[in-house]
Amino acid sequence: MYKDRMSGIQAEFKRTLSEIIKNDIKDPRVSEMASVTHVELTRDLKYAKAFISIFDSEKMKKSTIETLTHAEHFIKNEIGHRMRMRRLPEITFLLDTSIEYSNKISEMLKKV
Repeated sequence: MYKDRMSGIQAEFKRTLSEIIKNDIKDPRVSEMASVTHVELTRDLKYAKAFISIFDSEKMKKSTIETLTHAEHFIKNEIGHRMRMRRLPEITFLLDTSIEYSNKISEMLKKV
C-alpha cells in the first residue's frame, strides 16, 4: 500500500511540476523544450529530485537548470498551493540525458 501511495504522490508531483514549468515560468532562460521525465521523492517527503530533459543547445540546458534551481522557492510555493502538501520538499533539478543516450545507441545500432 505504501508504494502505491508514494507512486501516486510522485506522479502528481511530476504532473504539477511540469505544469508550472510550461505555464507559469516565463523566463527566456528556460527552454521551451524542457520536460520533466521523472521525479524521485524521499520517504519523508523532505527532498525531491526532478529529472529534466531538454532538447536544446548545451548552453540552454545549463541555463534552464540554473534558472529552475534559482526559482525553486516560487516552484515550491506553487506546488504547495496546487497539491496542498503538508511538507514541501527541497527540489534538486538534474539534467536527464537518458533520451539522448538511447538515441545515440539507436543510431549506432542502425550503422551496424
